[in-house]
Amino acid sequence: MKDYKELAIKAYQIRKNILVSIGSGHKGHFGGSFSVAEIMAALYFNKMRHDPKNPGMEDRDRCIISKGHAAPALYAALAEAGYFPKSELMNLKNLGSILQGHPDMLKTPGVEANTGSLGQGLSIGCGMAIGLKNSQLSARVYVVLGDGEHGEGQVWEAGLFAPARKLDNIVAIIDRNNIQAMGSICERMDTGDLASKWEALGWHTIEIDGHNVRQIVEALDEAETVKKQPTAIIAITIKGKGVSFTENTAAYHNNSMTPELYEKALAELEGRIVELNKDY
Repeated sequence: MKDYKELAIKAYQIRKNILVSIGSGHKGHFGGSFSVAEIMAALYFNKMRHDPKNPGMEDRDRCIISKGHAAPALYAALAEAGYFPKSELMNLKNLGSILQGHPDMLKTPGVEANTGSLGQGLSIGCGMAIGLKNSQLSARVYVVLGDGEHGEGQVWEAGLFAPARKLDNIVAIIDRNNIQAMGSICERMDTGDLASKWEALGWHTIEIDGHNVRQIVEALDEAETVKKQPTAIIAITIKGKGVSFTENTAAYHNNSMTPELYEKALAELEGRIVELNKDY
């Protein structure tokens, strides 16, 4: 899919899927899931080679959600792509459900790695990237990281490892929404200018608007042209993007909605889909 209008609409459909899966009266990670909706739309409906009917396809591209608490965004994209019926979204975090609170590759079709202990996703991705190269497969690995997650030392170890091994088949996508669970990043462990840090580590670094599907697609296309060097995409986003009262606040990092707020959020997302159909 190269139609930017359709990708933008897909992003809001993913947000709607996230909202429906968490529902009202249940705690869920709205903020960091909403902020990566355009990224997930661009990956699953434009860039990645994958097959919902054959999740284990050997030469598939891999997507790892290192910030595992954003599992609702991954599940929303997988359901939208057809890995399982959308009706399964209603079972999020239920006992025995295929959709657990953090991604579980043994339970959910399309999940590539168990994540949620923050900082580990990029290391897993590096291992996959080496394995793909050793198998002479052209598949690529995309790892979505949180900016708060950069407080974990393992992120930086993997950040050093990939350039040292010239892993040009891995892309780190950083969700730079500037807010973590308990508040702003700059007031906790300030990571400063992430673009300059990733560049200093030896990554080809691109900084974009993480809600502009055209910029996301162009950055992913650019990454494919880079040789003997991994790519880091710093996606500037808004925590809780898409719903007025969840945007740019830590309050909805992990929170519940009343039935009234749920209906308000649903109306806003559906309204935005209508607007996008007119905007393009």
